[in-house]
Amino acid sequence: MGEEDAAAVATPQQFKALGHPMRHRLLFALGQGEATISQLAAALGSNKGNIAHHLKVLTDAGLALPAGTRQVRGGTERYYRRAHRALQFQDTAITEVAFSAIAAEIATAEPEPFLILRTLRLNSRHAEQIAASLRDLAEQEDDAGDQPRYGLLLGLYQPGQP
Repeated sequence: MGEEDAAAVATPQQFKALGHPMRHRLLFALGQGEATISQLAAALGSNKGNIAHHLKVLTDAGLALPAGTRQVRGGTERYYRRAHRALQFQDTAITEVAFSAIAAEIATAEPEPFLILRTLRLNSRHAEQIAASLRDLAEQEDDAGDQPRYGLLLGLYQPGQP
């Protein structure tokens, strides 16, 4: 069962769940594939109790889902996955938290990330064409198999007037 396409963040529970950078980091980590609480704790440098708490908040909000179990010596491991391939939201406060989580991911990126922030003068038609191209790129299926994964932050916006 694959991830659904992009989902609009719409419920108060979803907004609350996305109000903490660790939950964004968990969603990024689950973008690498299904994982257990122990695997997520190791990958994010946190303890299992903290990860379990934040994962429960994401699960209760419908942003993460149980993905199956596996019997291991001493118990059962539960795997989790993202519920959606991508999230769309407009709330400014959530945007700030998301960028904080992205900054934490970029700070530990290997190799050195490629980042550019630039303002361009575009007419409306060009802005629409670029936005459509960015959407197409973001919506491409992940069929790279065992190739490394890369994070991708896409954006096109018109800055507010001073």
